[in-house]
Amino acid sequence: MRATDRVYSSLREDIVEWPLRPGTVLVEVEQSERLGASRTPVREALSRLTAEGLTTAAGGRGVVVTDITLDDIDELFELRQSLEVRAAGLAAERGAPCVFAELHTELLAAPKLLTDKDPARRDYYEVVSKLDEAIEAAICNSYLAQTLHSLRVHMVRVRRLAADDAARLKAAAAEHAAIVEAIAGGHPRLAEAATTLHLHHSLSHIKATHSSPRRSTNG
Repeated sequence: MRATDRVYSSLREDIVEWPLRPGTVLVEVEQSERLGASRTPVREALSRLTAEGLTTAAGGRGVVVTDITLDDIDELFELRQSLEVRAAGLAAERGAPCVFAELHTELLAAPKLLTDKDPARRDYYEVVSKLDEAIEAAICNSYLAQTLHSLRVHMVRVRRLAADDAARLKAAAAEHAAIVEAIAGGHPRLAEAATTLHLHHSLSHIKATHSSPRRSTNG
């Protein structure tokens, strides 16, 4: 892996998983020492993160990790409503039923992954990521898939706000299973309706339980 890619992956994970919290200033020299890389790959990685909206210029001090306010979350969910609902419908029209039938089985079992042995919920989110990837592949629309992929960079940060709420995640798994069942059955309107319901519940939960979006998953 190229040094730039390695640094970028490390910094991106620290941002979306919240070790690098909103407002953290990332200085090239400090990050070079922390990550064991020269300043050039760090500079290039920071530029990529800024292009994605995960960091922004900090007035000569380097770059700063961008904040996520409740207003930001509202805007992200507005975009999700437009993109993900349509994508679910297209996946039901164009996707391979066998792919989503298999995912349905995995999602029905997903609540069992929400254990104290995996406090970061990595196993659970891996199943969710498989669903995202399957939908992106099924819609056969490279522009929509690319936009969805870019949006999900930010949604991963938002998801972590609820990462320690097993009850909500179990409910979300059931909602995902309903979406997948509709896609596998070739029912686009039902898939769209199930996606709309899931997004409504997700947004309501985040807004009801997190008065400050700076809260980390560890409290």
